[in-house]
Amino acid sequence: MVREDGKRNFALRENGDETSVFSGNTPRQAALKAARRLENVGSSEDEARSNATEIRLREKGTDKVHVYDAWAWETEAPADKPDWMPGEITEANVSKKGIEHIEE
Repeated sequence: MVREDGKRNFALRENGDETSVFSGNTPRQAALKAARRLENVGSSEDEARSNATEIRLREKGTDKVHVYDAWAWETEAPADKPDWMPGEITEANVSKKGIEHIEE
């Protein structure tokens, strides 16, 4: 379901429960937001990618579940960062595995 601002809502599915909702213009944008909150954060992108976690995002208002491999790692913040940004930040990346349809 598309909001007035063009964004769509995606619910993170874990063991059949929908625990969090992420919004974005595309499923990938919402998946990147979800990936930044992963618990198994690596110290480099290569290390994190080897421990990728599968995430499932159901698009609200539809039966589509977008399936991604997601990984996150900590890195130094850029030199021109704003004052409120911490010295270390979490970056993330995702790789789409496919779309499934829920039959309920």
